[in-house]
Amino acid sequence: MKKLNAAAAILTIVGGLNWGLVGLFKFDLVAAIFGGMQFGEVNLASRIVYTLVGLSALYLATQLRTLISTSQPTPTTSVTA
Repeated sequence: MKKLNAAAAILTIVGGLNWGLVGLFKFDLVAAIFGGMQFGEVNLASRIVYTLVGLSALYLATQLRTLISTSQPTPTTSVTA
């Protein structure tokens, strides 16, 4: 399960960075990598990447409660003298 979480996180980060580039510079990195396409164009490879990013985000959304609860620091007992 750890590997799935890591893969989903990486794909979601890639998607977020791509959307940041789209928003800031109107540059689609995925389209540029998979065939030098123009902004907004897709081919099979880019559609697969976009689909995997979307599925990763959906998966992480279903795991959000678990991810938040496991990332909270555990309370420690302080010893006072």
